[in-house]
Amino acid sequence: MNFTYENYLDYEGRVPQSGRTILAYQEEDKIVVYQAFRPQIAEYALENQRFGGPHYSFTRMSWIKPNFLWMMYRSGWAQKEGQEYVLAIWIKKSAFEKYLEEAVFSSYHASGIEDHNSWKSAVEKSSVRLQWDPDHDPHGAKIDRRAIQLGLRGEVLERFVNEDILRIDNMTPFVQEQFRFIQANKLHELLIPKEHVYAPGELAAKSVGLVI
Repeated sequence: MNFTYENYLDYEGRVPQSGRTILAYQEEDKIVVYQAFRPQIAEYALENQRFGGPHYSFTRMSWIKPNFLWMMYRSGWAQKEGQEYVLAIWIKKSAFEKYLEEAVFSSYHASGIEDHNSWKSAVEKSSVRLQWDPDHDPHGAKIDRRAIQLGLRGEVLERFVNEDILRIDNMTPFVQEQFRFIQANKLHELLIPKEHVYAPGELAAKSVGLVI
Protein backbone atom coordinates (compact mmCIF):
# COMPACT_ATOMS: atom_id res chain seq x y z
CA MET A 1 0.00 0.00 0.00
CA ASN A 2 1.41 3.35 -1.03
CA PHE A 3 -0.32 5.45 1.61
CA THR A 4 1.03 8.54 3.31
CA TYR A 5 0.02 8.69 6.97
CA GLU A 6 -0.08 11.47 9.52
CA ASN A 7 -0.61 11.81 13.23
CA TYR A 8 -4.28 12.11 14.19
CA LEU A 9 -3.71 15.28 16.23
CA ASP A 10 -1.99 16.96 13.28
CA TYR A 11 -4.89 15.90 11.06
CA GLU A 12 -7.51 17.44 13.34
CA GLY A 13 -5.43 20.57 13.55
CA ARG A 14 -5.68 21.28 9.82
CA VAL A 15 -9.08 19.96 8.61
CA PRO A 16 -12.45 21.74 9.03
CA GLN A 17 -14.01 21.16 12.43
CA SER A 18 -17.63 21.63 11.41
CA GLY A 19 -19.95 21.64 8.41
CA ARG A 20 -20.33 19.28 5.48
CA THR A 21 -16.85 18.24 4.42
CA ILE A 22 -15.73 15.51 2.03
CA LEU A 23 -12.41 14.32 3.43
CA ALA A 24 -10.60 11.72 1.36
CA TYR A 25 -7.22 10.24 0.55
CA GLN A 26 -6.49 11.43 -2.98
CA GLU A 27 -4.00 11.35 -5.79
CA GLU A 28 -4.18 13.26 -9.06
CA ASP A 29 -6.87 11.14 -10.71
CA LYS A 30 -7.67 8.64 -7.93
CA ILE A 31 -9.56 8.70 -4.65
CA VAL A 32 -9.87 6.11 -1.89
CA VAL A 33 -13.19 4.93 -0.46
CA TYR A 34 -13.57 2.40 2.34
CA GLN A 35 -15.78 -0.58 2.99
CA ALA A 36 -15.76 -3.27 5.68
CA PHE A 37 -16.77 -6.88 5.11
CA ARG A 38 -16.72 -10.32 6.61
CA PRO A 39 -13.74 -12.47 5.57
CA GLN A 40 -15.46 -14.41 2.75
CA ILE A 41 -16.26 -11.25 0.78
CA ALA A 42 -13.03 -9.42 1.55
CA GLU A 43 -10.72 -12.31 0.73
CA TYR A 44 -12.38 -12.83 -2.65
CA ALA A 45 -12.10 -9.11 -3.40
CA LEU A 46 -8.42 -8.98 -2.47
CA GLU A 47 -7.54 -12.09 -4.46
CA ASN A 48 -9.50 -11.09 -7.57
CA GLN A 49 -9.20 -7.29 -7.22
CA ARG A 50 -12.92 -6.98 -7.74
CA PHE A 51 -16.07 -7.79 -5.79
CA GLY A 52 -18.04 -10.92 -6.53
CA GLY A 53 -18.20 -14.57 -5.56
CA PRO A 54 -20.96 -16.49 -3.78
CA HIS A 55 -21.16 -14.20 -0.75
CA TYR A 56 -21.34 -10.79 -2.45
CA SER A 57 -24.76 -9.43 -3.40
CA PHE A 58 -25.39 -7.16 -6.37
CA THR A 59 -29.04 -6.78 -5.34
CA ARG A 60 -28.34 -4.92 -2.09
CA MET A 61 -27.20 -1.33 -1.66
CA SER A 62 -23.48 -1.08 -0.98
CA TRP A 63 -22.24 1.95 1.00
CA ILE A 64 -18.86 3.57 0.36
CA LYS A 65 -17.14 6.04 2.67
CA PRO A 66 -14.20 8.28 1.73
CA ASN A 67 -13.57 9.28 5.36
CA PHE A 68 -11.25 6.86 7.22
CA LEU A 69 -12.42 7.76 10.72
CA TRP A 70 -16.07 7.37 9.76
CA MET A 71 -15.25 3.87 8.55
CA MET A 72 -13.47 3.19 11.83
CA TYR A 73 -16.57 4.30 13.74
CA ARG A 74 -18.86 2.18 11.58
CA SER A 75 -16.71 -0.96 11.81
CA GLY A 76 -15.57 -0.45 15.39
CA TRP A 77 -11.96 -0.47 14.18
CA ALA A 78 -12.63 -3.82 12.46
CA GLN A 79 -13.93 -5.33 15.70
CA LYS A 80 -17.61 -5.63 14.75
CA GLU A 81 -18.95 -8.94 13.52
CA GLY A 82 -19.23 -8.99 9.74
CA GLN A 83 -16.84 -6.04 9.40
CA GLU A 84 -13.58 -7.71 10.35
CA TYR A 85 -11.84 -6.67 7.12
CA VAL A 86 -11.42 -3.01 6.19
CA LEU A 87 -10.70 -2.48 2.50
CA ALA A 88 -9.29 0.62 0.85
CA ILE A 89 -10.78 0.81 -2.64
CA TRP A 90 -9.02 3.04 -5.14
CA ILE A 91 -11.41 4.40 -7.73
CA LYS A 92 -11.31 6.98 -10.49
CA LYS A 93 -12.04 10.52 -9.36
CA SER A 94 -14.24 10.89 -12.42
CA ALA A 95 -16.34 7.98 -11.18
CA PHE A 96 -16.69 9.46 -7.69
CA GLU A 97 -17.74 12.76 -9.22
CA LYS A 98 -20.39 10.94 -11.22
CA TYR A 99 -21.77 9.28 -8.07
CA LEU A 100 -22.09 12.69 -6.44
CA GLU A 101 -23.93 14.09 -9.45
CA GLU A 102 -26.39 11.18 -9.45
CA ALA A 103 -26.93 11.11 -5.69
CA VAL A 104 -30.30 11.67 -4.02
CA PHE A 105 -30.57 12.33 -0.30
CA SER A 106 -31.81 9.35 1.73
CA SER A 107 -33.88 11.70 3.89
CA TYR A 108 -36.62 13.91 2.48
CA HIS A 109 -36.03 16.60 5.11
CA ALA A 110 -32.32 16.81 4.22
CA SER A 111 -32.92 16.79 0.48
CA GLY A 112 -34.04 20.38 0.04
CA ILE A 113 -36.78 19.16 -2.33
CA GLU A 114 -40.01 20.97 -1.44
CA ASP A 115 -42.46 18.34 -2.66
CA HIS A 116 -42.35 14.94 -0.94
CA ASN A 117 -43.65 13.09 -3.98
CA SER A 118 -40.92 14.64 -6.14
CA TRP A 119 -38.27 13.48 -3.66
CA LYS A 120 -39.79 10.00 -3.50
CA SER A 121 -39.78 9.78 -7.29
CA ALA A 122 -36.14 10.90 -7.41
CA VAL A 123 -35.19 8.25 -4.83
CA GLU A 124 -36.90 5.51 -6.83
CA LYS A 125 -35.15 6.53 -10.05
CA SER A 126 -31.67 7.08 -8.62
CA SER A 127 -29.13 4.33 -8.02
CA VAL A 128 -27.09 6.48 -5.62
CA ARG A 129 -28.13 7.43 -2.07
CA LEU A 130 -26.46 10.20 -0.09
CA GLN A 131 -26.17 10.70 3.65
CA TRP A 132 -24.37 13.37 5.66
CA ASP A 133 -23.72 11.78 9.04
CA PRO A 134 -21.97 13.13 12.13
CA ASP A 135 -18.26 12.46 11.91
CA HIS A 136 -16.69 10.80 14.97
CA ASP A 137 -13.46 11.02 16.87
CA PRO A 138 -11.30 7.88 17.25
CA HIS A 139 -13.18 6.86 20.41
CA GLY A 140 -16.51 7.05 18.57
CA ALA A 141 -17.85 10.32 19.99
CA LYS A 142 -19.81 12.57 17.63
CA ILE A 143 -18.20 15.80 16.46
CA ASP A 144 -19.65 18.81 14.65
CA ARG A 145 -18.16 17.95 11.26
CA ARG A 146 -20.36 15.99 8.86
CA ALA A 147 -19.03 13.04 6.85
CA ILE A 148 -20.47 11.78 3.59
CA GLN A 149 -21.37 8.23 2.63
CA LEU A 150 -22.85 7.06 -0.65
CA GLY A 151 -25.03 4.02 -1.23
CA LEU A 152 -24.69 2.35 -4.64
CA ARG A 153 -27.14 -0.07 -6.17
CA GLY A 154 -28.24 -1.48 -9.52
CA GLU A 155 -26.40 -0.28 -12.59
CA VAL A 156 -24.19 2.09 -10.59
CA LEU A 157 -23.02 -0.73 -8.31
CA GLU A 158 -22.29 -2.83 -11.40
CA ARG A 159 -20.30 0.07 -12.83
CA PHE A 160 -18.44 0.55 -9.55
CA VAL A 161 -17.37 -3.11 -9.47
CA ASN A 162 -16.66 -3.67 -13.16
CA GLU A 163 -15.33 -0.31 -14.39
CA ASP A 164 -14.46 2.14 -11.63
CA ILE A 165 -12.23 0.19 -9.23
CA LEU A 166 -8.51 0.52 -9.87
CA ARG A 167 -7.13 -1.39 -6.88
CA ILE A 168 -8.26 -2.93 -3.59
CA ASP A 169 -5.94 -2.89 -0.57
CA ASN A 170 -6.30 -4.66 2.76
CA MET A 171 -6.19 -2.04 5.53
CA THR A 172 -7.01 -4.52 8.29
CA PRO A 173 -3.49 -5.05 9.73
CA PHE A 174 -2.97 -1.27 9.87
CA VAL A 175 -6.37 -0.76 11.50
CA GLN A 176 -5.68 -3.43 14.11
CA GLU A 177 -2.28 -1.92 14.86
CA GLN A 178 -3.75 1.57 15.33
CA PHE A 179 -6.61 0.25 17.46
CA ARG A 180 -4.09 -0.50 20.19
CA PHE A 181 -3.49 3.24 20.57
CA ILE A 182 -7.23 3.79 20.90
CA GLN A 183 -7.42 1.22 23.66
CA ALA A 184 -4.46 2.81 25.44
CA ASN A 185 -5.85 6.32 24.87
CA LYS A 186 -2.63 7.37 23.14
CA LEU A 187 -4.01 9.58 20.39
CA HIS A 188 -0.65 11.31 20.08
CA GLU A 189 0.65 8.04 18.60
CA LEU A 190 -2.35 7.30 16.37
CA LEU A 191 -1.74 7.42 12.61
CA ILE A 192 -4.38 7.76 9.92
CA PRO A 193 -4.21 8.11 6.10
CA LYS A 194 -3.47 11.71 5.14
CA GLU A 195 -6.78 13.01 3.84
CA HIS A 196 -7.57 16.33 2.22
CA VAL A 197 -10.79 18.17 1.52
CA TYR A 198 -12.27 17.02 -1.78
CA ALA A 199 -13.64 19.89 -3.84
CA PRO A 200 -16.19 18.53 -6.32
CA GLY A 201 -17.21 20.29 -9.49
CA GLU A 202 -20.12 22.71 -9.49
CA LEU A 203 -22.81 20.21 -10.49
CA ALA A 204 -21.66 17.58 -8.00
CA ALA A 205 -21.34 20.15 -5.22
CA LYS A 206 -24.94 21.24 -5.72
CA SER A 207 -26.08 17.61 -5.78
CA VAL A 208 -24.64 16.89 -2.35
CA GLY A 209 -25.67 20.20 -0.81
CA LEU A 210 -22.29 21.89 -0.57
CA VAL A 211 -21.98 25.66 -0.68
CA ILE A 212 -19.97 26.77 -3.72
